[in-house]
Amino acid sequence: MQDLIQVKAPFTMPAIQVPNFSKCDSFVVTSFGAKAGDQLKTTNAIAQAIKKASAAGGGVVVIPRGEWLTGKIHLRSNVNLHLAKGAVLLFSGNPSDYLPAVSSSWEGMECLNYSPLIYAYQCKNVALSGEGEIKAKMEVWEKWFARPKAHMESIKRLYNLAWKRTPLKERQMVNDTAHLRPQFIQFNRCENVVIEGITITNSPFWTIHPYLSKNVLIRNVKVYAHGHNNDGVDPEMSQNVLIENCTFDQGDDAIAIKSGRNPEGWIYKTPAKNVVIRNCTVKNGHQLVAIGSELSGGIENVFIDHCQVLEGAKLDHLIFIKTNERMGGFVKNIYASNITSGKIDLGILGIETDVLYQWRTLVPTYEKKLTPIQDVFLEHITAADVKFVSRILAQKELPVKNVVLTDVNAASVKGEKYIQENVEGFKVN
Repeated sequence: MQDLIQVKAPFTMPAIQVPNFSKCDSFVVTSFGAKAGDQLKTTNAIAQAIKKASAAGGGVVVIPRGEWLTGKIHLRSNVNLHLAKGAVLLFSGNPSDYLPAVSSSWEGMECLNYSPLIYAYQCKNVALSGEGEIKAKMEVWEKWFARPKAHMESIKRLYNLAWKRTPLKERQMVNDTAHLRPQFIQFNRCENVVIEGITITNSPFWTIHPYLSKNVLIRNVKVYAHGHNNDGVDPEMSQNVLIENCTFDQGDDAIAIKSGRNPEGWIYKTPAKNVVIRNCTVKNGHQLVAIGSELSGGIENVFIDHCQVLEGAKLDHLIFIKTNERMGGFVKNIYASNITSGKIDLGILGIETDVLYQWRTLVPTYEKKLTPIQDVFLEHITAADVKFVSRILAQKELPVKNVVLTDVNAASVKGEKYIQENVEGFKVN
């Protein structure tokens, strides 16, 4: 029940192994008691159908046409959750519906938190497919977008727990002050994952989060999420990932590649690796692709090809590599080609090594670990108006090395075309 997808890239890219459910039986949730408008019955019916499909050795759990109000959905191995055309899974906005807490993470730090709305833990051969829509009710999550002092103190507490290598069971973050919103979809420690065809509307936090997962295909997905931290896809410490033919309309980065924050990345030593992004369209997003800032486990072998950012999109950079003196990790072998964009608020390429956001004042630097960044190649890229083509701001102690821009052009550049601090081997062709 598996297929192999061969992917061409400028590095050795293993074939991606994905599940094939074409010969599996279907399990329609209405046969298990799902009822439109009845959240409890629908939630229980989906859980029962998933359980039965998995026990059968493989199955397709079908959400039929219509709107279905549900609570959390926990997937199991060998299950494809399939939304028929015209089906809408509407997820409760009540945080208590996502308890008990599960093993998750918040901005690169592992913790026990509210369950992602769709969650898979240590699953193999698992899929989310169809022409339907999944949608989050946002009334409560929107109130949680704010970051009051109590919230900031909670994430400071989590940072220190992670720094001290405190066991996960002691990192309980579900309380009245943390308000750590859950991801919409998280595949945590999974293998052979497919998300295909669906439309995703709104998200409490990051939208699609493959975490410590391997062999991930995200294809023909449309994402609309304009809340706080609403990245489209965050492959974190995940390997052999293909994201293609997707459309992103985001309130944050369209795609953000990550690998844990500080000790989390150092302990797992699992870089985000072999990530190919192609034929994607961005309608809005801070960056087409961000690398970091959580990258302590390292990021290597990323290929972005034949993507477009539409005219009128709100965009800071096409490619933005960001880290800080606490992250360590590494970045290498980043390739981007055949990209077109309208106006960009900042520039085509940004590399910055002092991006700390709220952490700058929340906690001091306990241990200084710089991030080596090297081998970044951009070619055949065009944009409309920009402030710069590239801006590289690195530390004197560890310059960025080997950045090559070939046929990278903007219609107009408002300021200095190439801004550089501490770069070795910068070349324009």
